[in-house]
Amino acid sequence: MCGIVGYVGNQEAVPILLEGLHRLEYRGYDSSGLAVCTRGGLKVHKAEGKIQQLETRLPKRLKATTGIAHTRWATHGEPSDRNAHPHTDCTGRIAVVHNGIIENGAELRARLLAAGHELRSDTDTEVLAHLIASAGGADLEESVRRALGAIEGTYGLVVVDERFPDRIVAARNGSPVVLGIGEREMLVASDVAALVRHAERVVYLDDREVVSIRASGFSTTTLEAEPIEKSATPIPWKVELYDRGAHEHFMRKEIEEQPEAVERSLRGRLDARFGIAHLGGLNLSARDLLEVRRIKLLGCGSAYYAGLVGAHMLERLTRIPTDAEAASEFRYRSPVIEKDTLYVAISQSGETADTLAAVREVRRKGGRVLGIVNVVGSTIARECDGGIYMHAGPEVAVASTKAFTCTLVCVALLALHLGRIRDLSPSDGKRILDALERLPEQIRTILTATDQIRAVAERLKDRNDAFFIGRAAGYGVALEGAQKLKEISYIHAEAYPASELKHGPLALVSPETPTVAIVPNDDLFEKSLSSLEEIRARRGPVIAIAHNGDARLHALADDVIVVPRSEPVLDPILMTVPTQLLAYECAIALGRDVDQPRNLAKSVTVE
Repeated sequence: MCGIVGYVGNQEAVPILLEGLHRLEYRGYDSSGLAVCTRGGLKVHKAEGKIQQLETRLPKRLKATTGIAHTRWATHGEPSDRNAHPHTDCTGRIAVVHNGIIENGAELRARLLAAGHELRSDTDTEVLAHLIASAGGADLEESVRRALGAIEGTYGLVVVDERFPDRIVAARNGSPVVLGIGEREMLVASDVAALVRHAERVVYLDDREVVSIRASGFSTTTLEAEPIEKSATPIPWKVELYDRGAHEHFMRKEIEEQPEAVERSLRGRLDARFGIAHLGGLNLSARDLLEVRRIKLLGCGSAYYAGLVGAHMLERLTRIPTDAEAASEFRYRSPVIEKDTLYVAISQSGETADTLAAVREVRRKGGRVLGIVNVVGSTIARECDGGIYMHAGPEVAVASTKAFTCTLVCVALLALHLGRIRDLSPSDGKRILDALERLPEQIRTILTATDQIRAVAERLKDRNDAFFIGRAAGYGVALEGAQKLKEISYIHAEAYPASELKHGPLALVSPETPTVAIVPNDDLFEKSLSSLEEIRARRGPVIAIAHNGDARLHALADDVIVVPRSEPVLDPILMTVPTQLLAYECAIALGRDVDQPRNLAKSVTVE
């Protein structure tokens, strides 16, 4: 993986390919490359490092109207020029870019070497170019289909052949591929972000589909060459939303967009008359929902942590037993799927490979699964029985901020909807609804505390380690806060339930190890103070994210970052925002690459 762009049309391909690669930089990568069909044949250029390294290597005149490009995030073979995509066959006639993992790559490599092929890289992708070149199809489409018949694994694959300079062939199995339809031109990419400036409508490929793309249009078949009709949909977001504007980083822009993003998540979904949330996309009747006896939330990384917080919301408002599980582990324990359990898959991109695998496991065994996703038309959105779109707008920074917040808002809406169908009273529903409507303005208030948080970050940035603690739903906030700090500032951080400190972690508390404590003024406040007493007894610095007004808390904490009070079930949404700002300011103070942290990718489409 990570980013794919292809173009065929009447314009110069190279500038469009490079622009597309730049729009996919947020996904994370270690090398880049492109291949274009010129009058002199196929030309391939690639380089380790940033796209700027590739640009410096390109000849001043590289005229072509068909080409493909790629940013690579290493899975097989270290980052290097020779491991960068595109990869070619022995003759240099065919070029391939690929996201995914070829599970039988080693076996295919051995077979190709025995047949006399010369393979130049350490990647699994290179075998694809050689298989296509030797497939013997009547045209490029047939050769790709034949080659894919030998493949085990996942792929988002885009191919050009110098013998067919008027077309690109793409295929998908487990890794996203989307077509962009322009005016007498076509594009293909792994993400809509690469298409927004040149396409007005998009078509999403499904698994085991192959598409042949020309400037005049496209045709789609199955791997067995059966024709398929595909319909196009408008691109949901405008190109301006993918720009940083006046902000130094996308992450900062997206943190500050959270009030508007939350407003979009709520818009048209709150019914003040009955104190209920309307969620028409669930595709489940009130009678269906009354039959639910258990809820399980599935996600990876920040989506999993949102699930942990969301489980508390759902249990408190619906009284349905609810838990969260890492989607990356879910199917490997051969889970028991119960007909009265509602499964909810959470994914910003809607393409997270592990979460998609969990969705398919649930559906394979007859379970019902809803999706909470941000990208309209994404694979998880299409394969779930129903769901809720976040409407957070495009999230470009690798570290999730507004999508995490909007996920929690969507889970709260689901909890309100289910709760009112069951035992939650109209007055309680109205109280939660009113609190949801106040969230955007409360987040704006938190965002005014940047100077204080920057000062805290200045003291935190030189520490090697940090703890994050919280109780109940606050533990999920602590996990997300620790993840943000470590992924963009590279400060080692661990999160624990506050009650677990005395069961081991206290051994590491010292004057050099600060603790960020999530301390809402709720029914566990006194117990949270006891945990802080334990830390202070060992001279550990404390940064509290809390509500205002308790002198004991101010006496125990070195710094108190105050957030407005909401309903207790919604407090975690507000308490998340200071952790985002703290991680961001630490990363800035340390000179980190905030939007593209090392070794990470935005949309993880490999297992």
